[in-house]
Amino acid sequence: MSHRKLDIASLRPYCPYYAAAFDSIGRRWAATVLRALLGGATRFGDIATAVPGMTDKLLSQRLKDLEADGLVERQVQPTTPVRIEYRLTEKGAELGKVLLALNEWALEWIELPAEAG
Repeated sequence: MSHRKLDIASLRPYCPYYAAAFDSIGRRWAATVLRALLGGATRFGDIATAVPGMTDKLLSQRLKDLEADGLVERQVQPTTPVRIEYRLTEKGAELGKVLLALNEWALEWIELPAEAG
C-alpha cells in the first residue's frame, strides 16, 4: 500500500483520491454506519438501533457497499441460528480515526436545532 503525504503548499483544487474517498463515505448513511461500528455495534440489529431513521433495506445495502469498498467485513458464526457480525477492516479502522476527528469538529462547530416538545 502506497502512503502518500499531503503537501498543503502544493494543494490542487481537485484530487482524485479525495473524490474517490468521498464517493465511498459520502453515500447517504455510510459514514453514520461506520460511526456505529466504531461505537461497538456489530450485529445488524445493534447497528439499526444506533442509526435511527434508516430503513433495514438501506442498512443492508450500505453494509454491502462498505464491504465491497473494503471498509467492513461480514463474519458468519456457524451457530444455530447463524450469527452474523460486521467489523471494521484495518482500512475501515484507519478511516474511523478520520471520522472521529470529524465527530470532534462537529461537537465543536455544529449547532443542532432545538428539539420540539
